[in-house]
Amino acid sequence: MLRIGLTGGIGAGKSALSKTFSECGGIIVDGDVIAREVVEPGTEGLKSLVDVFGADILRPDGALDRPALAAKAFADEEERKKLNGIVHPLVAKRRAEIIEAVAEDSVVVEDIPLLVESGMAPLFPLVVIVHADVELRVRRLVDQRGMKEEDARARIAAQATDEQRRAVADIWLDNSGSQDDLVLRARDVWHNRILPFAHNLTERQWAAAPARLAAADPTWPDQARRIVNRLKTAGGHRVLRVDHIGSTAIPDFDAKDVIDIQVTVESLDVADELVEPLLAAGYPRLEHITVDTAKADARSTVPGFDHSDDSALWHKRIHASADPGRPTNVHVRVAGWPNQQFALLFVDWLKANPAAREDYSAVKRAAEAHGGGDTTRYVTAKEPWFLDAYRRAWEWADATGWKP
Repeated sequence: MLRIGLTGGIGAGKSALSKTFSECGGIIVDGDVIAREVVEPGTEGLKSLVDVFGADILRPDGALDRPALAAKAFADEEERKKLNGIVHPLVAKRRAEIIEAVAEDSVVVEDIPLLVESGMAPLFPLVVIVHADVELRVRRLVDQRGMKEEDARARIAAQATDEQRRAVADIWLDNSGSQDDLVLRARDVWHNRILPFAHNLTERQWAAAPARLAAADPTWPDQARRIVNRLKTAGGHRVLRVDHIGSTAIPDFDAKDVIDIQVTVESLDVADELVEPLLAAGYPRLEHITVDTAKADARSTVPGFDHSDDSALWHKRIHASADPGRPTNVHVRVAGWPNQQFALLFVDWLKANPAAREDYSAVKRAAEAHGGGDTTRYVTAKEPWFLDAYRRAWEWADATGWKP
């Protein structure tokens, strides 16, 4: 099952996007609909709202008077927190019940108005944000929903900022144009990213990416932060730390457009416990890769370790993203083992040594030419360089007092 978190500011067009995804075959779990359901007459939710905000939030027939509640809850930050504290847990419980009942190969789109504000983004393998600028949203709320302008602006101000939404967005869909434009973009995303992602998850396979170097992307660190948060959430207490490693972690450095992340755990047994949680987060395991081959071959050059019988200390587990829109490798390594420490050292060494960066860049370009886009050939072509690079990096670590 692929779970997608969908959100956007009020008036941005979330309902239109949700409708399009539904027409494409998505199972829509609408937070607004559920939020209304859990405060219907006779529910504990409505009783709790009355206890906190007073009986004047009710209509004569006993149903919730939403404008009256909004006037109280959105005028003050503390009052809004009280409202969310009542409604959010009830919505979450009902959402879980609905998802439990759908087929395993479904694409579930969870339409959550306050996904960003509630900190729920890392729970989803993919987060889609629909966006429109504030003035356009105000006009829509006034013209289409009949809201007063001051009320519309107050509702918008109470929600997340565009910057906060961008920080969690895997897909950013602009809805400043016509609804037809939004529908076209949404269908393209559905067929060319979401469906392949869902298929890969069902088949427990990753989205392969060609071994081609790309110009340094200043957004790589932001993309990595989203992945790190997602993996921390998926791994929970079993994860000791999660780090952005590899070439994309080095500023202004050309690299393959593949994010490398290291998840540190206490043992390989714990790594094996993460198979299903990481799959649910969008990262199936690659069963055929269990050891850092080049690093193991170079272990005799690494000072500070007893290398008489350390081959097992280069073992790992590796997962990769099923999302074709964001190729990612997730290396699960054991705390304190040489491969876990070297992954952290390598990034710091290259950041601190321009000559080493230039050297490695030349090696990468030669490997790209040799590999012709094939990842195995690309990696193999780089291995001889690492035999000396490990020694140089550890010498730098000893000289500078570097610690992981």
